[in-house]
Amino acid sequence: MTVPTKDQGILPTFRSPIVSELRFFNSLTSEQGQIPTYRVLDGVGIPVEGAQLPEINEEFARRLYEHMVRLPTVDNVLYNVQRQGKISFYYGEEATIIGSAAALAPDDESLKLEIGQYREMGVLLWRGFGIDGVMAQCFGNLEDKSGKGRQMPMHFGSPELHFHTISSPLATQIPQAAGVGYALRRDPARRHKNVACVYFGEGAASEGDFHAGMLLASTIPCPTIFLARNNGFAISTPAHEQYAGDGIAARGPGYGVDTVRVDGNDILAVMNAVTEARRRCLASGRAVLVEAMTYRVGHHSTSDDSFAYRGRQEVENRKKIDNPITRFRLFMESRGWWNDQEEEALKSRLKKDVLTALRKAESLKQSDLRDLFTDVYAGEEPWNLREQREELGALLRKYGEVWQPWQSELKRFKDGGKKLME
Repeated sequence: MTVPTKDQGILPTFRSPIVSELRFFNSLTSEQGQIPTYRVLDGVGIPVEGAQLPEINEEFARRLYEHMVRLPTVDNVLYNVQRQGKISFYYGEEATIIGSAAALAPDDESLKLEIGQYREMGVLLWRGFGIDGVMAQCFGNLEDKSGKGRQMPMHFGSPELHFHTISSPLATQIPQAAGVGYALRRDPARRHKNVACVYFGEGAASEGDFHAGMLLASTIPCPTIFLARNNGFAISTPAHEQYAGDGIAARGPGYGVDTVRVDGNDILAVMNAVTEARRRCLASGRAVLVEAMTYRVGHHSTSDDSFAYRGRQEVENRKKIDNPITRFRLFMESRGWWNDQEEEALKSRLKKDVLTALRKAESLKQSDLRDLFTDVYAGEEPWNLREQREELGALLRKYGEVWQPWQSELKRFKDGGKKLME
């Protein structure tokens, strides 16, 4: 029973009622049950009873669908390119990210910066980054405008499109995003006008950076959307071995953050959830946590064999019963917005576009080696960086011919030593 007491106000959690019954709490055994998953379309593209569709017309639906199909088309080609040894590394995942990209459009003044992990290529494609830009980054050629060949493949960045350059260490982007939100909050011109959005997987949420970012964003507070892609396996660890609680969403209320769990394979549900998350961020200036429940049908990366930790038949079954592309296609067909002929034409056109971009990227020269030492410091080049540049130039002049037979990419460095000294 609840017992009123005059001393309640001195407790750290002063809004907590005083009770005489000893009772422990757990997110898995709570009387309220597990956190529900928001959905708009069922598995065959039919709106769920009572669900509200986002404002969407045929033209916009076609754009959504084309981007969803474009993602796996690019994925498949680059996956094979990596296997051939033409690029060093590649990540890929189904097209569930397009819904959030559509809700955070490039012309939306409320978005200031997005910070991705590895699987957010679809966000950039939605904003007009282009397949040529994707290929240029993966090959590190002269058209890799932002990275200049200095990043490993799939580590995109674009200042023009407000997309922070991806870095390899897991989860470091989460507290960085909270910091961006804090900067927005401190700027009177941007306060209540801009939000930051950070993407990460449920594996990254097991890192301390997740909690540091959530704590910072919730206590200051910061207008930041934390978008967790719970695809079930992180790198190679099933979700049930990663945490005992009710997923990532259960952690949001502990930080006093508005939280929603959404069906990540339902693009319309994701659009609604992220649109509302953005609205809440702008209205309150506080953080919001969105957990998108999805399933990674592909390997974690080209260096991973996912069948070592899950059954092949399980993956094949999920492709059939929970495919986000199929689900949205069925929705479009039910409204007369799509048909088999258009499907074949789209796939043929996209494959041609991707292969054309691939051949172009292969034919271009690599980025200038001197760019290794640019964009590091503003102003005059410091002595230590100049010393390193001169040392590399001397090594290339001395050993370049010896290295070439073993590392084909060093062919572009034949005259690298001289160029570095210029």
